[in-house]
Amino acid sequence: MFDPSRDQARQFFIGAWQKHKNREVLTQLEIIAADLVAHHPEYHPLLEDPDGVYKDFSPEDGQVNPFLHLSLHLAIEEQLSINQPPGLREAFEQCQARHGDRHAALHDVLEALGETIWRAQRDKAPLDALAYVEAVRRKASS
Repeated sequence: MFDPSRDQARQFFIGAWQKHKNREVLTQLEIIAADLVAHHPEYHPLLEDPDGVYKDFSPEDGQVNPFLHLSLHLAIEEQLSINQPPGLREAFEQCQARHGDRHAALHDVLEALGETIWRAQRDKAPLDALAYVEAVRRKASS
């Protein structure tokens, strides 16, 4: 199983973005990562900063961790590609139809995933896949 360190995961996004900007050959995963970064221009300065990989982001300070955000996006892309948990792809497509925009729909899924992860951590329980898909469905109908 792939289990990168925090810095390795961050360097992956920085490297994929740099290769994209330099028009270098990218792996399939790097293509997805670079596309995600392209949809987040607010993160470009950080990803282009050589010290960005070491920056800390504190929720207590109201900071969103861009690397966590991009990593969740990447996880969702993988989940959608294999429809895991079952029903996620259909719920996502409903969100996309509601928004008329793929990236906005991905943010609905990202929010649902974040909430599901938070509940699992809070309750010291496994991730509830059914609740996750149901949360995405609720977002599609709201």
